[in-house]
Amino acid sequence: MKKKLYIIILGIVVGTNYSCQKSLLSPTSQTQVSDQNGQPFATAARIQSQVLALYANTRNGQYLGGRFQVYNDVKADNWINDSGNQITASNTWAANVNTTSTEVINFWSQAYYTINLCNLFIDGMAKTGSAIVGTAVSANYVGEAKFLRALAYYSLLQLYARPYADGNGAKPGLPLRLVGLSTYSDQSLAKSTVAQVYAQITKDLDDAEAGLPLTNGTALNNTIRAHRNTAIAFKTRVYLTMGQYDKVITEANKIVSATAPFTATTGVANALQANVLNVYRTPYTTTESIFSVPFVTATEQVGTQNALGYYYYANGSVAGNAEFHLNPAGVIADATWKATDARRTNFIAASTVTANVGKFYLAKWNNIGTYLDYAPVMRYAEVLLNLAEARARISGVDAQAIALLNAVRQRSDATTTFTAAGFANGTALVNAILQERNIEFLGEGLRNIDYMRTLGTIPAKSNIQAIAPSNPQYIWPLSNDELLYNTLIGGSNN
Repeated sequence: MKKKLYIIILGIVVGTNYSCQKSLLSPTSQTQVSDQNGQPFATAARIQSQVLALYANTRNGQYLGGRFQVYNDVKADNWINDSGNQITASNTWAANVNTTSTEVINFWSQAYYTINLCNLFIDGMAKTGSAIVGTAVSANYVGEAKFLRALAYYSLLQLYARPYADGNGAKPGLPLRLVGLSTYSDQSLAKSTVAQVYAQITKDLDDAEAGLPLTNGTALNNTIRAHRNTAIAFKTRVYLTMGQYDKVITEANKIVSATAPFTATTGVANALQANVLNVYRTPYTTTESIFSVPFVTATEQVGTQNALGYYYYANGSVAGNAEFHLNPAGVIADATWKATDARRTNFIAASTVTANVGKFYLAKWNNIGTYLDYAPVMRYAEVLLNLAEARARISGVDAQAIALLNAVRQRSDATTTFTAAGFANGTALVNAILQERNIEFLGEGLRNIDYMRTLGTIPAKSNIQAIAPSNPQYIWPLSNDELLYNTLIGGSNN
């Protein structure tokens, strides 16, 4: 961490020295950002550019541009690795990572880099930026930064820390950095507990909800930038991960109507799409897409080895050299997932490549060559199933939970209807909801999280044995870079 920080700051210093010499010949440009005397916060345009830069770093392929979703899917049970490529998550799939593994180091680095940018922005707005753009716009911008910081800390917890359910958050968590680092110095910091990190995440999301706008004005901006419903929706995921089901219900009720068709009646009019295919095809800006990472032009390509299509579709069903194909014993073996379900007919593709005949791949992201498919982070379908699960865990065979489950299933399979008579108890309903999540969010990075938040054993796959919660590989080890340069970090989180 410190090593990376030194490199970043060195770049700032070099740029500053050049700017100082140049200033002898001409005044400071109003369109060129300098790091001195609060210049990044000197104009409204510069401040807005910094907000957009926060999203750009969140979009990085090593983070939410693809890798987070991939790691949390292939770590679980629905995939078989084809390539053995350690650069493209074969070690994560095989439960064989260590402190120096590529994914362990790169994800930690990019997530904390994004956190530091958010911290620097929040600090700068408090010092000078708010006075430039005014109270209302400042609240919007700081809300976006706090949402992105919460998202980063949540993402780190899912890979490097024990689940909240293991000791009610008492286990070691992460270094909780809340002040921007802009100078080279000893930045050693001990880990906070899992509960303390979650407390900061929920505080950031509460602050974001209060500060974010009700809408960002266009379908595009409502998909790729945070608005009020984005923060609320993400809180339903966070509280579900913590097992605080009453709070899931409280948050979800803010943006889910009491009866079908379930929609958000305030803020952005979030709702399920009538056709699930529309969520994954251009323009990617549906009301179901609560938050997605965009890739619009060739200059924004996430890179082939980061793109979701590269892992699950383009290299398998079309051109060979696949990274992962669907585990025949995984979710596609579920007989209750009917062959006529739109999620099968649209997204499960049999290979046409001779070497891969008999294998099936995921076609949600099929923008082959350009890899400009948006990467989904959260959809309205998840909010509905989060609420359904929370209600079932509290109230058993709950009528609204069943209605929410039906809303998601019948969007793609109108021939299936769940009824109260079909569930012997609340546990049976919860299991049905969990399986619906398994189908609905295949490839989107929720499967491993769903196992871990309930301390479930990750099933065996191919030649990889099952991973029980007691197995050290249940979570990733801490990044070796952090262990080397943070003298207070301590040892393993297991």
